[in-house]
Amino acid sequence: MTPRPGDAVRVVMSKWGDRPHWEFDAVALGSDEHGDWLGFPGGTQMTRPGLSVVSPVDQVGLVPAPGPDAERGWLATFHAPRGPVHTYVDMTTPPYWDGHVVRAVDLDLDVIRETDGRVWVDDEDEFALHQVELGYPEDVVALASATAARIRVAVEQRLAPFDGSADAWLERLARR
Repeated sequence: MTPRPGDAVRVVMSKWGDRPHWEFDAVALGSDEHGDWLGFPGGTQMTRPGLSVVSPVDQVGLVPAPGPDAERGWLATFHAPRGPVHTYVDMTTPPYWDGHVVRAVDLDLDVIRETDGRVWVDDEDEFALHQVELGYPEDVVALASATAARIRVAVEQRLAPFDGSADAWLERLARR
């Protein structure tokens, strides 16, 4: 069940093998054809083992809409102006709702759009290392690789939902 707008939610990301990774609180903003939108107000504390950061600006996250798993292996974050990046997309196992918690396994690869518009894929070295060290199955490697390639093109070409769709949700978060 998807939380209602205004509900408190939690994002829990793990690494392969049920290893803890990023966790943080959010607020459900609503849903559209792209999926469920979450708000992370500036000042939100985000933690993972050995690291804690505080978001310098408002951010909204997108949990992809239901559909084939091959199209849903990602979680996107869009930063308000003056953020460290514009768009940050984690390649993951298909995210799912567990009550008011969204869960996914982070698969290392990230597609990033800098504030100057440059788009690139990060952590390819970590992805290669984890394939061996953590024993990613072949289908997981294929999913993450194909998703990263597809998302990079979508971000570069500014295809929906990477076309400014997040702006209205950032405005909604700012009005809360």
